Amino acid sequence: MSITTQLNHIHTRIIDAESKWGRKPGSVKLIAVSKKQPVDKIRTAIAAGQRAFGENYAQEALDKIAALKDEDVEWHFIGPIQSNKTRLLAAHFAWVHSVCRLDIAQRLNDQRPSSLAPLNICLQINTSGEASKSGVSVDEAHDLAHAIVSLPHLKLRGLMTIPAPCDDFDEQRRPYHQLQDLFLSLHQQGILIDTLSMGMTNDFEAAIAEGATMIRVGTAVFGERE
Repeated sequence: MSITTQLNHIHTRIIDAESKWGRKPGSVKLIAVSKKQPVDKIRTAIAAGQRAFGENYAQEALDKIAALKDEDVEWHFIGPIQSNKTRLLAAHFAWVHSVCRLDIAQRLNDQRPSSLAPLNICLQINTSGEASKSGVSVDEAHDLAHAIVSLPHLKLRGLMTIPAPCDDFDEQRRPYHQLQDLFLSLHQQGILIDTLSMGMTNDFEAAIAEGATMIRVGTAVFGERE
């Protein structure tokens, strides 16, 4: 199927899931994960109406951002953050979804150009407890969130997670329910975040059932990576 057809199919699935789970129509935003995808495929997605794109690697993303500088595109960084790449992220992205350390947040804050709006931040939460997975624990997230909200060039918007793969729908929901619980807990502490970045190609309906406001979908948009 073409990228345009794939995008239409995903939007239909989003609309159906919003309806099924009592979500407000239009409350879920699609981030098209374009890592390892060529610029011409991204242009095709833009022509089909897609505006938000997620990248995992800073240097690869920078080349695409430069090539598409005349397009109306919102860039989201969703990969692991290297300390030596924070200046690139701070200068060229609208969103960074994968913050899990205060020193990284402080670097992004200090390196965000004053001419730009505050950088939108999500905390990456390790809901599966896997040592191999990036992310702060649920218990540690409260302190990190309270520290980040005081940084003037960042805007803490929400939470992100990448759970262990699973095929069972009810099991897919568990880590996303955990993230929603943390979201509500932070609200009770006065941290009024508005974003749950969760759900990918194989499980985004489960994420929508648990309150996702952004889903990150790559393969179902662009096909297999080159």
